[in-house]
Amino acid sequence: MSIVALGLLLYSVFVENIFSQRLSPKDSVETTLNHLKLKVEYNRPSKRDRDIFGALVPFDKVWRTGANEATTFETNYDLLIDGIKLKKGKYTIWTVPMKDNWKVMFNSKQYDWGVNEKMEPMWDPNYDAVELVVPTQKLDETVEQFTIAFDNKTGNLKLTMAWDNTFIEVPIKEYSTAKP
Repeated sequence: MSIVALGLLLYSVFVENIFSQRLSPKDSVETTLNHLKLKVEYNRPSKRDRDIFGALVPFDKVWRTGANEATTFETNYDLLIDGIKLKKGKYTIWTVPMKDNWKVMFNSKQYDWGVNEKMEPMWDPNYDAVELVVPTQKLDETVEQFTIAFDNKTGNLKLTMAWDNTFIEVPIKEYSTAKP
């Protein structure tokens, strides 16, 4: 039995290279505002001297919004995103990068992975709970590794995404405080 265990360990180290750093490491970002808790889990691909939007990530096609597993977004309270109610729960985030703006979709289906064996997004539009279009902003500095964050500097909460020289913001409000 110990020979089998040793063989599996050697295979894992030398063939699968389990101790090497992933090219697109997993990360998460969280924010808490009073009782509201938001969390995003995603994988962070790097630019590595590649052309990103319009090339590696084609324009006008659904992107898994990161690498590897589908990016997830979780909220413990109902939200208002672009005037549309997003019920509390866990979602996957999908995007369609375009030249001047991005379509952002919060999808209620959970996917094991971001793409299928043909490298096509596993996104099913029938499960989109919220879809909105946000403008892109050009950055003066290059962001080497895809980054998702929460920004509440001005008291207006935003989910932000940045990579290469592109930046987007998705405005988020707690549903109960956004009602008239």
